[in-house]
Amino acid sequence: MEWAEIDAPEPGPGQVRVRNRAAALNFFDILQIQGKYQVKPPFPFTPGAEISGEIDAVGPGVTGWRAGDAVLGMPGGAGFAEQTVLEASKVFRLPAGMDWAQAAAMPIVYQTSWFALKDRGALRAGEVLLVHAGASGVGMSAIQLGKAFGAHVIATAGSAGKLEFAKRQGAEHVLDYGDEKWVDQVRDLTGGRGADVIYDPVGGDVFELSTKCIAPGGRLLVIGFASGRIPSIQVNRVLLKNISIVGVFWGGHVKLVPGYPAEAHAGLEKLWLAGKIRPEVSSTWPLGQLREAMGALAERKVMGKAVLLV
Repeated sequence: MEWAEIDAPEPGPGQVRVRNRAAALNFFDILQIQGKYQVKPPFPFTPGAEISGEIDAVGPGVTGWRAGDAVLGMPGGAGFAEQTVLEASKVFRLPAGMDWAQAAAMPIVYQTSWFALKDRGALRAGEVLLVHAGASGVGMSAIQLGKAFGAHVIATAGSAGKLEFAKRQGAEHVLDYGDEKWVDQVRDLTGGRGADVIYDPVGGDVFELSTKCIAPGGRLLVIGFASGRIPSIQVNRVLLKNISIVGVFWGGHVKLVPGYPAEAHAGLEKLWLAGKIRPEVSSTWPLGQLREAMGALAERKVMGKAVLLV
């Protein structure tokens, strides 16, 4: 990556331009730069998919927004910059009491977990939810939303500090997934039944071991492959336990249902105002230190969300 001065982007029809105050990092930014993500923009491109700031220009045909409005947004790219142009349908008013860093840390990870748990996993109150990578951004959001939906939450992570972080988000039990005993521990914690819903952004061995501690009729949610390995499964396991392997590709769903982000944001804002969800930003850097921030994320040194301050 290298910094470059370019002309300020101008919003087209149906678009707004945001003067960014903060931009959040996601693990998929790294995969996208490496050309390993599902979405592969042509090079050169500017990554960055979560922002917050103030609208400073409005394109033709846009109503309901004006310069100076405080917003958070999901541009789908070009977020690691001083100004970003995005569709007006992808910006939302800054919820009361939310700061710029929290606002940038909220959109995609909480939307992804809302879609995963509410729509794809059909998580019900009283069920057991197992969240892998509980100290990651998506893991944090899944723990908080699982609790808000009335589930009993077990979380896994890879260090004592990360386990404590996951517990702080609301997990009732935390397990080290560096030790394969976590599979037996999940069974023990659930009286031998297993977890009803498993939220897996890791893939690899974690996915395969998850099939050994999922409840009959359980739903294993495929969020991503942070381990770097896309797993496979012996489908007899799916048959014998009547389980479902459920894909969760929020971005693909939004392309099919453009109104979904507004619907999900409305639900998330209610939970924020009720104090049931709260993005935790553990690391901040100035915009110019994007390389260092990206390195920390790649080396698994970030808990919760990492945010650039613009």
